Amino acid sequence: MLIATTDTLAGHTVTLSLGLVRGATVRSKHVGTDIVAALKSIVGGELSGYSSLMAGAREQAIDRMIAEAEKMGADAIVGMRIQTSAIAKGASEIVAYGTAVRLG
Repeated sequence: MLIATTDTLAGHTVTLSLGLVRGATVRSKHVGTDIVAALKSIVGGELSGYSSLMAGAREQAIDRMIAEAEKMGADAIVGMRIQTSAIAKGASEIVAYGTAVRLG
């Protein structure tokens, strides 16, 4: 599956727009991650526990978006974006979305 943040793909022609596809996941923090992050914030640096959590959530959202596009018979997804929002204390929703297309 080709995925692009642009509306076109160099070297390819979009022949059919199949519509919006999206994939989402909601993740919460683990209390252990919060403790390590609190200690890390004293000395500074990357909060790798949170970075890892968000990276995994983004990948899961993208995988779900791809699965939806495949069900529609798409060859590619264009205009792909990722959005993150806090939905509760300690929980974030990650949504990947774009337009499923067929290429000629």
